Amino acid sequence: MALAFDEFGRPFIILKEQEHKTRLRGLDAQKANISAGKAVARILRSSLGPKGMDKMLQSPDGDVTITNDGATILEQMDVDNQIAKLMVELSRSQDYEIGDGTTGVVVMAGALLEQAEALLDRGIHPIRIAEGYEAASRIAVEQLEKIAHKFEFGEANIEPLVQTCMTTLSSKMVNRCKRSLAEIAVKAVLAVADLERKDVNLDLIKVDGKVGGKLEDTELIYGIVVDKEMSHPQMPKRIEDAKIAILTCPFEPPKPKTKHKVEIDSVEKFEMLRKQEQQYFEEMVQKCKDVGTTLVICQWGFDDEANHLLMHRNLPAVRWVGGVELELIAIATGGRIVPRFQELTPEKLGQAGLVREKSFGTTKDRMLYIERCANSRAVTIFIRGGNKMMIEETKRSIHDALCVARNLIRNNSIVYGGGSAEIACSLAVEAAADRYPGVEQYAIRAFADALDAIPMALAENSGLQPIETLSAVKSRQVKENNPCCGIDCNDVGTNDMREQNVFETLIGKQQQILLATQVVKMILKIDDVITPSEY
Repeated sequence: MALAFDEFGRPFIILKEQEHKTRLRGLDAQKANISAGKAVARILRSSLGPKGMDKMLQSPDGDVTITNDGATILEQMDVDNQIAKLMVELSRSQDYEIGDGTTGVVVMAGALLEQAEALLDRGIHPIRIAEGYEAASRIAVEQLEKIAHKFEFGEANIEPLVQTCMTTLSSKMVNRCKRSLAEIAVKAVLAVADLERKDVNLDLIKVDGKVGGKLEDTELIYGIVVDKEMSHPQMPKRIEDAKIAILTCPFEPPKPKTKHKVEIDSVEKFEMLRKQEQQYFEEMVQKCKDVGTTLVICQWGFDDEANHLLMHRNLPAVRWVGGVELELIAIATGGRIVPRFQELTPEKLGQAGLVREKSFGTTKDRMLYIERCANSRAVTIFIRGGNKMMIEETKRSIHDALCVARNLIRNNSIVYGGGSAEIACSLAVEAAADRYPGVEQYAIRAFADALDAIPMALAENSGLQPIETLSAVKSRQVKENNPCCGIDCNDVGTNDMREQNVFETLIGKQQQILLATQVVKMILKIDDVITPSEY
């Protein structure tokens, strides 16, 4: 650290405890930051595309996650470096906003950083590089607008949506049944979508899973699945035209808030107390019956006596149902959540055409299906799989597919996948670089080279010759002026992505380029890093 002296030549401290801090400044700081960003991008590069590899991550408490979803890998990696944390946040923001393309956005940022390093070595000022990148990202986003296609779909014609969701799922572990999963995702989104307002509330789609069965057994239920069973084994397992009371109050006599003692010194008094409690229970059950309830769903539990009484009075009940599930049941059945018994009225009951209990396999596992609801705006995707990891990964893949379907409903423009959009943008940026005088044009050309990183990684992961494949596709795009030419990852035999039905959402691609550019600009502008050294 630099020392400062006063007019008498005595040194004085500017930074507190400066001997314990390390400081990187100028070019060294930028180089260190760039190499941290590149290291993170290198990890994700191999898991891009339909032939991408999966990563296995073990958490400190021994849980194992196997995934190739960029956001999940980075979340679980427990990164220490500050710049690497920026990359983690970059993929998280892509996940929150778009839901898909979390790997691509980090690979893109890594490629931009790599190009920036070469420019810094030539002595170009980081601010000029950042400005060049900004200009180039604008050109690329405009080019995407030009090559985008509008997709027309309706309630009857959902094929375009399914094709786009299949593109998303093809890079996941579940790609062998991508068709059925994509259809499930699209139907679920259309069931809860408000097509007039072009809005989709994904909270209304509950994704649940149970180990056992095959992936092909995954189903979409127009209703709610609750991982509970009837409270008494002899209660009916199937209720038609159910009227459901949704209670958040405990099914037991009220307890006074104050501390108190009850002194019982004779059998008669004990009998009296017991009778009183029983009387109270009977009134509660009767209250439910009077309103017309045929099924009680309770957030709290009730003891065996209440259970026995409910069973005798033919009032099926489910206990210990979680708060989120209660809300979904209330939305689906059109009922109200009742906090006090006194407020129970016929209007507050939810209605469902069928409530049934379903058991799985040879185990004693049972679940409750609430179907044919009054308001079918809440649906459940119920996933089956061989093991827990597979189910978790399928949940993440389904989430990506749901987000893609939602984005298409919001904005129905698509671009072609397989790296074709990036190559088209790269050509457009390269052509536009000549219009810029000054140093920025170097940065703009570097941006064009960085855009090639994604098709290059796709070719590499598919086991093709990366440079050869990329240049062949690029020359074909220039010759035919066809922005649909991309890398043939699946070895179909054609480079035309229109024929292969590989689509991506326009807003997803634009967001990728803009977010990656923003983060790279931020990293380039850091020229001084002061860190406390570890003791």
